[in-house]
Amino acid sequence: MTAAVDTAPDLADRILGGWLGRIAGNMLGKPVERGEVWTRDRIDRYLRQASALPLTDYLPEPADDADRADLRPEWRSCVRGRVHGSCRDDDVDYAILGLDLLETHGFGFSTEQVGDLWLLRLPYLQTFTAERAAYRNLAGGLKPPLTATYDNPYQEWIGALIRADIHGWTSPGLPRRAASLAHRDAVLSHTGNGVYGAMWAAALIAAAFTAPTVRDAVDTALTVIPASSRLARTVRRAASLHEARLPWEDTLTTLAEETAGLGWIHTVPNAAVLTAGLLYGDGDFTRTIALTVRGGLDTDSNGATAGSVAGVLTGARAIPAQWKDPLEDTVRSAVFGFDGVRISELAERTLRLAREDS
Repeated sequence: MTAAVDTAPDLADRILGGWLGRIAGNMLGKPVERGEVWTRDRIDRYLRQASALPLTDYLPEPADDADRADLRPEWRSCVRGRVHGSCRDDDVDYAILGLDLLETHGFGFSTEQVGDLWLLRLPYLQTFTAERAAYRNLAGGLKPPLTATYDNPYQEWIGALIRADIHGWTSPGLPRRAASLAHRDAVLSHTGNGVYGAMWAAALIAAAFTAPTVRDAVDTALTVIPASSRLARTVRRAASLHEARLPWEDTLTTLAEETAGLGWIHTVPNAAVLTAGLLYGDGDFTRTIALTVRGGLDTDSNGATAGSVAGVLTGARAIPAQWKDPLEDTVRSAVFGFDGVRISELAERTLRLAREDS
């Protein structure tokens, strides 16, 4: 661990910032998660109708019945004025499950142990796409890597990326270690860009503890995945458009055209939206998660990862109160034994793991 995060108060505040950021970003994006319905243009129209642009708080309540009908059913617990603790969501469940994995098996865990823990702690109906396919394969007696490849058309979707945060939080300033841990986790259910997405996200979060700017963290994270992969090429493209001072809207339009056909839950187009949100957010917590969610696609997953990176960069104390206070230091979770756990407790337990090798 580097000296920049060696002091306990600073490291503790950054880890808590990561947890708070992940949960707040997830809550922000959850009502409009259906990417085929909630396009970037429609999200901004929704916000304009509610006089909520620029977006500086959780989503407002819908202004008309058509929008109300198309929101996720959980929207009533996720919009401003109605948030009382976090909603249950797989984007947070997997961070909790990852914490339990490291506490139970340590940093030497095997991919098989990840699968065993899913069967023990995670209800089947709270898994989706690649994770559900892998869970079904595990229950049928298959072992990794067959769990990722048998009857699984979702191998490059975003599921492994959303599981990566814990590996970044527990490897502060050590992006290659974070990527290695995330790889071991990801291959249970994913291949190719699906695995690279997890490695990239874990490295991005680990780098955020010591990087002087968010661009430095993005550049560092690219070093842990193959440079020729479609994911790496897309992230580099997003960074080059930002560097060329193209407006955020034009950058997203260009990236959407270049990743067309992959689907709204695929890792690559979501990494494009996430990278743009991080770079144009430029370290400002509110702007980062707002731009990322306004970018569309898998809004709750992207908002969660953007919030995690921004929360590590700023630390918990610098996250504005409108994001933290409504969470009431409480998480709802489908992970057995964790429903109602305090966010501060999760952060303290993560800090203990992060300091093990310091």
